[in-house]
Amino acid sequence: MPSEVLSALLAYLASLIPRWLAYVLPAYFANGAPVLFGGGRPIDGGRLFIDGRPIFGPRKTIRGFISGVLAGLITGLLLGLAGLFPLLPDGAILGFLMGLGAMLGDLAGSFLKRRLNRPPGSPAPGLDQLDFLLGAILLSLPYRPPELDVLICSLVLTPAIHLATNYGAYKLGLKKEPW
Repeated sequence: MPSEVLSALLAYLASLIPRWLAYVLPAYFANGAPVLFGGGRPIDGGRLFIDGRPIFGPRKTIRGFISGVLAGLITGLLLGLAGLFPLLPDGAILGFLMGLGAMLGDLAGSFLKRRLNRPPGSPAPGLDQLDFLLGAILLSLPYRPPELDVLICSLVLTPAIHLATNYGAYKLGLKKEPW
């Protein structure tokens, strides 16, 4: 009996992992792209909000935003080529929506951090790990809602994956902070 349970669990995980990756990878790559390709002019142009604080801050750049959206789109197309969903329109549309949603979620997180008077680069546990994912899910929800198990897996695993990849980027000298 225990071996049947283990077999069923392994079969379930073998089904869940590819579905989960196909859903979140566009958002993950979109979130990481600005670390590699960002920089340049800030999205807010250095302007201040009505509270006298920066709207997003100097680390949220036009080039980073565009690179994130493009990374999501390209990842969606590549997942389509891999056969995880039809290449067109699903791969392109879902990749674009996840990439754009990830970047908008990240901007929303930065906006909130500025309102809380937190300087750019300061940690905000929970917010830093989930803002991009929640933005990606919300924007893609009308097009392709995630299955419940994929959503739960995303929300549970993303904080640890985010912290691990940020620490790796920090050790490689790509980020100034390890969070």
